[in-house]
Amino acid sequence: MPDASDRPTVLLLNGPNLNLLGRRDPAHYGSTTLADIERRVAALGAELGAQVRCAQSNHEGELVDLVHGAAELDGIVINPGAFAHYSIALRDAVDAVDTPCVEVHISNVYAREEFRHTSVTAPVMQGYIAGCGVVGYELGLRAVLTRIAEAANAG
Repeated sequence: MPDASDRPTVLLLNGPNLNLLGRRDPAHYGSTTLADIERRVAALGAELGAQVRCAQSNHEGELVDLVHGAAELDGIVINPGAFAHYSIALRDAVDAVDTPCVEVHISNVYAREEFRHTSVTAPVMQGYIAGCGVVGYELGLRAVLTRIAEAANAG
């Protein structure tokens, strides 16, 4: 296994209300907590030779700052929560960083309320995963690591 400096580093970023996973609307989001998801994704990252840093915020500006800070990292897996539907600031932050970014949603947003059918952030992402439950985060990590490897092989 490569030493830590040779391993890609990915930010796992969660937006508003995702700190309530496990308690909030289990019919849509299940009973798995955010801490459980972070442990699972970090363990998968270690297995795949990557480091995973985790962050969550209910505040749009803080998420924008975290995305800006991730410009120095190798990739981002983000569940922007409700900000996906209207945060031009978050969309512009992702667009401004030259870092592969994959958007994840636990529920199938297209099987829910119509306002959830539009993501203003999705067009600037390199991947989009929705409706796979919490395993979507693991798929997101695999997808972003694939994008990182493709970029390294192309360069």
